[in-house]
Amino acid sequence: MAFMTARKRAAGLGSAKSGTEHFWNMTVSSVALVILVPLFVFTFGPILGAPYEEVAAYYGRPFPAIVAALTLAVGWMHFKGGVQVLIEDYTDGLTRKALIIGTICLSYAAAAVGVFALVRLAL
Repeated sequence: MAFMTARKRAAGLGSAKSGTEHFWNMTVSSVALVILVPLFVFTFGPILGAPYEEVAAYYGRPFPAIVAALTLAVGWMHFKGGVQVLIEDYTDGLTRKALIIGTICLSYAAAAVGVFALVRLAL
């Protein structure tokens, strides 16, 4: 039977020094999405199914274009943070590092493609 102190059992399992910042970022992006998603639905809904010319003119206006761009950017960054926590909880070693790098690349690429498509549509 091994007698271990509480400190010895916890050695190497301590704080990574970024948990509070990550929690705060996820909370802020969640609140932003609570506001942005209904705005996006109400701005996207009326133009759904319209011809290309109408959609281009609609997203040429600043309010719908800004709401759509913010929803895309904040949504993908929130996705990145959430999936990173999931990966950290269920994987370890090289697999963890590769999956986190892949998720970060996917998130930034998808956000950039979405905003680029919106800008191309609006201009």
